[in-house]
Amino acid sequence: MIPRYSRPQMAEIWAPESRFRIWFEIEAHACDAQAELGVIPREAAAALWRHGKWEIDRIDEIEREVKHDVIAFLTNLAEHVGPQARFVHQGMTSSDVLDTCLAVQLTRAADLLLADLDELLSALERRAREHKLTACIGRSHAIHAEATTFGLKLAGHFAEFKRCRARLVNARSEIATCAISGPVGTFAGIDPAVERHVADKLGLRPEPISTQIIPRDRHAMFFATLAVIAGAVERLATEIRHLQRTEVREVEEYFSPGQKGSSAMPHKRNPILSENLTGLARLIRAAVIPALENITLWHERDISHSSVERILAPDTTIALDFSLVRLAGIVDKLIVYPQRMQHNLDQLGGLIHSGSVLLALTQAGMSREDAYQAVQRNAMRVWQEGGSLCTLLGIDNDVAKHLDTTTLDGIFASQAHLAHIDNIFERVFEA
Repeated sequence: MIPRYSRPQMAEIWAPESRFRIWFEIEAHACDAQAELGVIPREAAAALWRHGKWEIDRIDEIEREVKHDVIAFLTNLAEHVGPQARFVHQGMTSSDVLDTCLAVQLTRAADLLLADLDELLSALERRAREHKLTACIGRSHAIHAEATTFGLKLAGHFAEFKRCRARLVNARSEIATCAISGPVGTFAGIDPAVERHVADKLGLRPEPISTQIIPRDRHAMFFATLAVIAGAVERLATEIRHLQRTEVREVEEYFSPGQKGSSAMPHKRNPILSENLTGLARLIRAAVIPALENITLWHERDISHSSVERILAPDTTIALDFSLVRLAGIVDKLIVYPQRMQHNLDQLGGLIHSGSVLLALTQAGMSREDAYQAVQRNAMRVWQEGGSLCTLLGIDNDVAKHLDTTTLDGIFASQAHLAHIDNIFERVFEA
């Protein structure tokens, strides 16, 4: 991932130095377990911890010759450890190192993403409570429907991200597996106790059955979970973009002093951060198909998944980390215009109360079909000519037989959209 969309904490997980440090720890912990079992001398395990060093440039140099990254690493390691290095990697295969390392990296990445989600959830809850009673129009098909509140809008996104967090907790658990089982996963050259020891030291669980590799359905579920979270990011970003449109102008991304929106039009204040998140979400979601295709490998192992994961794992986690932090910042500083929301509520002459009138007419004895027809014909007149729906209904003979003007005025002044908001908030934030 390019530096523009990378935060140091997440990028560090995927840096070469971090990767080789994990490789070293896997080998060193394995040697400790082997020494405990009497398979290798204790001094060999101690020598690895004492003298184990490596140089990235030297590893790259060796790999150019041997065409194998793990062998290149072990060769460079041996240059520092000396003769005792012959006991390193006993009974292991490259996938033991690579897959276990990837599990460590993905769990660490998940921990950062969970922290990001917590920050976003905190910002959403704070702003939702702030605007719990800030009335605004709810839209279906992008058309005015009925009144809601901006707090309820944000509460809905909070609930979605809370579900996303629970999914990521599960995905982290599923990916946190260690495989130190040797060629084709039979433990022919290594005791399963070594795997248990390494797993414990790295905060993982032993893979119940590996085929020289950790099964890739685990990884597919992990990246699918990241994609769902990216979908949640884009849904909120898209809502903000729509609400910032000139014709709507109900909210606006924070526009900092000195910021410029256009090289040609000095008046522009654009939702560039939300648009940026929409684009990054596309990138993250694009990882799902390759991750699913990685499930099918030949027999006990091939490496067709390897090149995919070397790109996919860092790019998706780095992009999502950046996206969640950016979205939390947008929510935290989002400018809300309650007066503009009220203006939009009043824009259509009371049409947003048509459903309430329909219900009142049926309660008063009118058939639903006749009630719908009566309300609709007056509503269409307001759509086309303007005016007040309440006024037109008051002089409609069919309506007047069932609802007097006082009742109609009460319907149009109603704040029914607030009646159960406390209950909804309790379900979302207190449950």
